[in-house]
Amino acid sequence: MKVRTRFAPSPTGFIHLGNIRSALYPWAFARSQGGDFILRIEDTDVERSSQAAVDVILEGMAWLGLDADEGPFYQMQRMDRYKAVLQEMKAAGHVYPCYMGMAELDALRERQMAAKEKPRYDGTWRPEPGKTLPPVPAGVQPVLRFMNPVGGSVVWEDKVKGRIEISNAELDDLVIARPAENGETVGTPTYNFCVVVDDIDMAITHVIRGDDHVNNTPRQINIFQALGKEPPVYAHLPTVLNEQGEKMSKRSGAKPVTQFRDEGFLADAVVNYLARLGWSHGDEEIFSRAQFLEWFNLDHLGRSAAQFDEAKLRWVNAQHMKAMDDEALADLVAEQLIKRRIDPDDRLAAICALFKDRCDTTVALAGWAAKFYADVTPDPDEKAKHITDGVRPAIGILARALEGCPWNRAAIGEAIKEVLRATGIKMPQLAMPVRVLVMGTAQTPSLDAVLALCNREAVLARLAAA
Repeated sequence: MKVRTRFAPSPTGFIHLGNIRSALYPWAFARSQGGDFILRIEDTDVERSSQAAVDVILEGMAWLGLDADEGPFYQMQRMDRYKAVLQEMKAAGHVYPCYMGMAELDALRERQMAAKEKPRYDGTWRPEPGKTLPPVPAGVQPVLRFMNPVGGSVVWEDKVKGRIEISNAELDDLVIARPAENGETVGTPTYNFCVVVDDIDMAITHVIRGDDHVNNTPRQINIFQALGKEPPVYAHLPTVLNEQGEKMSKRSGAKPVTQFRDEGFLADAVVNYLARLGWSHGDEEIFSRAQFLEWFNLDHLGRSAAQFDEAKLRWVNAQHMKAMDDEALADLVAEQLIKRRIDPDDRLAAICALFKDRCDTTVALAGWAAKFYADVTPDPDEKAKHITDGVRPAIGILARALEGCPWNRAAIGEAIKEVLRATGIKMPQLAMPVRVLVMGTAQTPSLDAVLALCNREAVLARLAAA
């Protein structure tokens, strides 16, 4: 059977890294098995869903390269299909109307809690042999409830959690359609029902999702079986915690995934980091996308909650930047420079090669690159510390030497050595103030390499400011 997985987010908030991990693993499993990955937008919560949230889902997945083979499918566009299946279930006796209103249901739950019982629907309207149902109240549209099996248990072998068994006695009769409105014969179907119909229609073989769905799974399995279908294989992923040890969520300050793109993180680095946030391949920390897909399987998913650590993400990003082709990296840095209204030139790849070891994001690298294209204001404290009356004559000599020498690293390096020989000062005594004047800071890579990538006129003008 061909592997078919899915990612089915609800667009009720901006998707964050904890959410996107639930897309990464089914995508990787489908790719590693030569299967299909389906994107489904579960937008039945009309009041809370937004197009902006959908856009972040699509943008974030496109940026990370989590390409779908089919979709996006939108549940709101499939309502006719759900209602048709509801009618089939109704005809088959798997569904019944329930006229218990919310006030009556709330009162029932209060009585149960007062008696220290589990609050649950008590089956008042469930039709059973020999049972007399209450009179149908006038003018009340019923919900439809699924007739959950009586007795026995729901059992499945979870690929993360192992064997899970839930007694059917623990499950009440689930509402699978809201009250009908405007002359409809069937009301709006609910989440747990729509998910099952989607997974059947889309031939999903493996459901890899967060463990906040574990409680939904036995209900969904019972609906699968009522429809005469085998449920998929389930793998419920542990929660991703934020840096404070709480569940990652928008309410607790989690960033939209697209913000990491804007902050200069590489897509491959984020994929690498997220992959390790709940899965491992030995002790490997840094790996390519191709290696990840070669190694990935469901047998090495972790059972414990993983904690997000931005410092670790930055370190992973820095490793990927160091290993990245300079021309490809320059393309990403150029995007950051253009945001600053700086138009880079063909020096940018060499600038990236020189400075990338010092940076953990393309934004930081663009900060260095900008010094080669825009005005530089030396740090006042650095200037006062390094540019003294004792060194100004040497800076002047260097400026004159640089006016006529060939503009390459070797010639510039020789000009610097000549100034050192002529003045008797040490390299740091000259290099530090020159760096402050030219780059705005005393800490840069090798001075001759930096100057060779600068515009000669810009260097001379900055040295003249001594």
